[in-house]
Amino acid sequence: QVQLVESGGGLVQAGGSLRLSCAASGSIFSINAMGWYRQAPGKQRELVAAITDGGSTNYADSVKGRFTISRDNAKNTVYLQMNSLKPEDTAVYYCNAGSPFHGLGSSYSSWGQGTQVTVSS
Repeated sequence: QVQLVESGGGLVQAGGSLRLSCAASGSIFSINAMGWYRQAPGKQRELVAAITDGGSTNYADSVKGRFTISRDNAKNTVYLQMNSLKPEDTAVYYCNAGSPFHGLGSSYSSWGQGTQVTVSS
């Protein structure tokens, strides 16, 4: 089993930046992709960005050019650098780890506890 601990959320003004971190522990050898999801009040959880163990990345259209996902394998940590933040980026952000058995985003994959990001206008 994989444990994920997020940090770095907070309150920021529109146009500002935040960096989220997600530290993985446990059965990290099983991870083949990691991602950040977010869920705003009254909305479904959505994929924000993902990165594979080979380093390939993909982003939601709404964050392309503003957010960057990266990983530090030595620290077993994934980051989400968020620039030019907008009020519509306000949500709880969740870290997720997928494996060949439980794909990224599945209910059976590993999820962090979530961190709140609030962007004021």
